[in-house]
Amino acid sequence: MANTELIEALRDADAVQFGEFELSHGGTSNYYVDKYLFETDPRCLKLIAEAFAERVEGDEKLAGVALGAVPLVAATAVETEKPYVIARKKAKEYGTAKRIEGALEDGEHVVVLEDIATTGQSAVDAVEALRDAGAVVDRVIVVVDRQEGAEELLADHDIELQSLLTAEDLLADADS
Repeated sequence: MANTELIEALRDADAVQFGEFELSHGGTSNYYVDKYLFETDPRCLKLIAEAFAERVEGDEKLAGVALGAVPLVAATAVETEKPYVIARKKAKEYGTAKRIEGALEDGEHVVVLEDIATTGQSAVDAVEALRDAGAVVDRVIVVVDRQEGAEELLADHDIELQSLLTAEDLLADADS
């Protein structure tokens, strides 16, 4: 069952918008979920952190995908009192030149927290970077699954996709 309080909070933050939008993967959509509006809204952030915390398992370390999921993973870390790491899209070209920021031990179990899944490619890239760094990752939890292929792509990489909300949940009764 959809989290009606979270849906209401995302709508109240104007994070669900209608019109014609180009998506990061190059496709278009008649609706857009503006992650920056919900990630900068304290009510949304608190509800998301609480919902993520309910799904995090005992020995899992948290990981967030830069830049969008960093507020989500930080808030969830506070809620769960668990440490986290940040997976960059690519290694920085200065300083330590790391792709994974934060302490990560070989063999640690990690759950990736992400904002929105459309195709799932950014989540797959983050999981692969974490696995290359020695982590054991088999699960990604997203705020919104747009239901456009992410679940299937992640499954092809032995990753389970879980979502707090689906596009179907978010868009149901959107005109009322």
